[in-house]
Formats: sequence, structure tokens, C-alpha cells
Amino acid sequence: MREGSLEAPTRHPIDWRSDSFWDKSNLEAELERVYDICHGCRRCVSLCDAFPTLFDLVDESPTMEVDGVAKADYQKVVDQCYLCDLCYQTKCPYVPPHEWNVDFPHLMLRAKAQKFRDNGTSFRNKVLSNTDAMNKLMRIPVINQTGNALLNNKTFRSVFEKGFGVHRDAVVAKYHTRNVRKLASKLPVPEINAKPVRETTGKVALYATCYGNYNTPDLGIDFLQVFQHNDVEIKLVPREHCCGMPKLELGDLDSVERNMLKNIPILADLVDQGFDLIAPIPSCVLMYKQELPLLFPDNDQVIKVQKAFYDPFEYLAIRHKGGALKTDFKQELGDISYQVACHQRVQKIGHKTRDILALVPGTTVQPIERCSGHDGTYAVKKETHDKAVKIARPVVRKVTQQRANHFTSDCPMANAH
Repeated sequence: MREGSLEAPTRHPIDWRSDSFWDKSNLEAELERVYDICHGCRRCVSLCDAFPTLFDLVDESPTMEVDGVAKADYQKVVDQCYLCDLCYQTKCPYVPPHEWNVDFPHLMLRAKAQKFRDNGTSFRNKVLSNTDAMNKLMRIPVINQTGNALLNNKTFRSVFEKGFGVHRDAVVAKYHTRNVRKLASKLPVPEINAKPVRETTGKVALYATCYGNYNTPDLGIDFLQVFQHNDVEIKLVPREHCCGMPKLELGDLDSVERNMLKNIPILADLVDQGFDLIAPIPSCVLMYKQELPLLFPDNDQVIKVQKAFYDPFEYLAIRHKGGALKTDFKQELGDISYQVACHQRVQKIGHKTRDILALVPGTTVQPIERCSGHDGTYAVKKETHDKAVKIARPVVRKVTQQRANHFTSDCPMANAH
């Protein structure tokens, strides 16, 4: 076995139905083993706060080794991991097929799942992760108007922080009653003769996502119009539920499975009809490309959906390679500071957003490959908001230095944070 991640990395399925997955002593031993490897390496110290937390525990222990860290403190590391996957995909030299077989994010997921099974989670976490219920509630006009107004009221946010645990300074997305479906219903539907280009079929179903549907509906409309302009037949997925990423981050694997069973049959049917799949939020794309296939490797429909799912700019880049992207742009964009979303980076597709934006004449794109620290919920929680802001500081510093005409990110949550 060659040292230093010189072999192509592989990912093992998550055997979450096995008895060993839920064996507490087995989990504790594996945490100690991996923590010891990480302590001896420390390449990931600049990523999320899980690694500084671990290294501080080790350095402040009586032995200054992992064996001096109290087992009860292992969970402190787990609580700081928000499954960005950057350590596995961009830093760790000991991922499989290396004999040390380190998969830090999925070990953290296992520990989160054990904690959730044993202790459940807080009411706040249940609400924040139940995006389907929140969307149903917030699309009621009176509740929508009242809720959006209160979330922008400083006095209410102070009380809300104390009572509910959402930080008063955290950016909380606005909810729209005119969601993607309502806006899309008013768009003209052009006649398009879909043409396959390379591996793409030229027919796309847009999985709008919870956030894209209710919090940033203009984003979904933009994708519909851009794809139509480029002669791609595109429509919305007829019905959808949350992809399950917020539940995954809690370790609530049963809820992840329930959402999978609601979504996958609909998406698989679209694939059978010849549609490719895209979504405007990188985390949701990653869920279908990576996490669900690893959780349900024997589900043929999950694998079918995985193979048909694309990042939107990945899809446009493939079409461009095949000569099917219209590049007669009329307006220069100037300099763009572009934060590459973590969950897009770990898809291993390259800088497709940058590549497409750079096709616009008079445009320079400056990528920033640092985490925004948002995660969806990590940045809004009272106990982790300040840490999220600290993680985002290198991005803010870089944007300030670049003094570009525009700032953007593939993740609208990171963009706002």
C-alpha cells in the first residue's frame, strides 16, 4: 500500500442496519483509533471546529495523547462535525484503500446516529430539520407575513434566541408564498426538440429542493430559463419532499429512509422517461449522488437516480463540451469572487460554475476554496453561530482583498451567511 493518498480513494457503504454499527463499545474503540490517527497527522486543523476541539482535548489531557482524553468527551468532537466531507475528499491521506481506512465524516455520522437513537434531539433541532413541515406552515399567508416580520425584529430575535436557541445575529432565510411552482406556472413553455449531447439526454427534471422552492424561488426560475434558452427540455419534479440532509446531520437515519422512500420512486420514474436530474442546492445534489447510495447500496432505484443526477453547472459544462451551449453573451460581468460550496467541491466535478461564468466576455472568476461555516443549521444555532462566523472569516477576508464587482456561491445559504 502506497503512502499519502496516492491510490484513488474509495468509499465503503454505510452498514447502518448491522449490529456492529450500533455496538457502543465497538464505536468507542473506533473513535479512539481514528482520533489517534488524526492527532498524529493534524492536516485538517483548518477545516471545521471538530479538529481543533479534538486536538485541544488531546493537548490538555494528562498524557497529551488520545488515551488521556475522557471517553465522555469524545462526543464534543462529534458535535462540531457538520458532514462537509472536506476532510475525506481534500485532506486526509489515510482514506480507503489505505490500510488505516479512515472515513472521519461517516464515523461522525455513526456517532451522531448512536446519540440520536439513545437520547433523541432537542425540539429546536427537530423543527430546524423538518423542512417539509416548516414550508407547509410558512406558505400560509398570515403566518408567512407574521413570521418573516418577526424574524427581522431585533427584540423578537433576542427573545427567540433565549427561548428557542437560534442566534439573534444569524441570517434566517425569508419564506416566500410564491414558490417555484407558482412562479413556474406563469412561464411560457417553449417547444423544444430535446437533443442528447454526450452523456446528457437534453431532458431535465428540476428537483427544486426545500430551500430552492420556498426560500430562493428566483434561483429555480433562473435555471428553468437558462436551460430552456439552451434548448434543454426542462420541467419541475411533480412532487418532492426534503432530500433528508438535515436529518442526516442529526443522525436520524430512519427519517432519512422515510424521505428516500417518498422521493426516489418519483425521481426514478422520471429517469425511466428519459429525464436527467438537477437541483439548485449542492447539499441536495450530494445527497442523491453520494449519501443515499452509500446508505442504500442495494436499492436499484437509488442507484438509478444517482447515475442521472447532475450539478446544474456540471450539466451545462457537459453540453458546452458537446457544442450545445449558447455563448453569445451580451453583458460583461467584470471580476467575480466565487466561494466554492463545500458540498459541490466534494462531488469531484471540478470548478464547473467558474468555467461557465468565465465564458462571459470581460469576466474574471476568482475561486475561494474555503468553507463558509454555514451548513444549513450550524450557523443559526446559538451555541455554534460564533464558531461558524470564525470559520467564514478567511472567505470574508479574501472577498475584501479581491474587491470584485460581484460575490457569489453555489450555496445560497453560504452566500447570505
